[in-house]
Amino acid sequence: MAIFLTKESKVLVQGMTGAEGMKHTRRMLAAGTDVVGGVNPRKAGRTVDFDDRTVPVFGSVREGIEETGADVSVVFVPPAFAKAAVTEAADAGIGLTVVITEGIPVHDSVAFQAYAATKGTRVIGPNCPGLISPGESNAGIIPADITKPGRIGLVSKSGTLTYQLMYELRDIGFSTCVGIGGDPVVGTTHIDCLAAFQEDPDTELIVLIGEIGGDAEERAAAYIRDHITKPVVGYIAGFTAPEGKTMGHAGAIVSGSSGTALAKKKALEAVGVRVGGTPTETARLVLDRLENGT
Repeated sequence: MAIFLTKESKVLVQGMTGAEGMKHTRRMLAAGTDVVGGVNPRKAGRTVDFDDRTVPVFGSVREGIEETGADVSVVFVPPAFAKAAVTEAADAGIGLTVVITEGIPVHDSVAFQAYAATKGTRVIGPNCPGLISPGESNAGIIPADITKPGRIGLVSKSGTLTYQLMYELRDIGFSTCVGIGGDPVVGTTHIDCLAAFQEDPDTELIVLIGEIGGDAEERAAAYIRDHITKPVVGYIAGFTAPEGKTMGHAGAIVSGSSGTALAKKKALEAVGVRVGGTPTETARLVLDRLENGT
């Protein structure tokens, strides 16, 4: 099985006819994703050929849903239009919107996340690589050819580290890998993914990747303590980051001991999570747990 995204998912691509939308729609189709349409009001009624698949372009998300039964949208629009795109998808009743766009103003993210929640639309992102259920579907920009279906569930703030852990653990494989994004405000959190993986019968172990800044990992640790019975292995990016400097993702700022990699590591270890010092060590901890139960 998988969480949030399965082989039955029908995907619309908002911004499909742009350069990034075209490139990644082709990659999603190659991974087996059922991309049923693109959305661009100025090109409604046209079609786009992707190798052996012709994909229609709709004038709105609502039209796309009515014509195809789509239940997922992937957003590749410029930052200035992202709020309107997510709002449109939520108004149309889409179940899941994956916002790849980076550079969205925080106040726009706050607004569209809150609005989507009132409509029952799950948002992943923004500024994220999306999610993949290997062998089933791929919504976003995660490479599909570096792993296979398997027993591990992965949730990560970092796109690059998502790819690295997928590759290092490719011989075991993954149920679903979710890149939640590293902006100060994201829709789907570590906790949301932990809860979903806990309920997924085919996820045997969960990998949680965090980074310096904020308290998302500390809150995830509290949730693991109270609700998660499956083994969890973690990694925190930024052990060598200097205090007081913004590192990488927006909001990854450390002041004193608050938000440091060490503080997050201690919080996770206090609830039984084994935390690696490097991505490669983290992969070894996963192997040890799966093979030896340690």
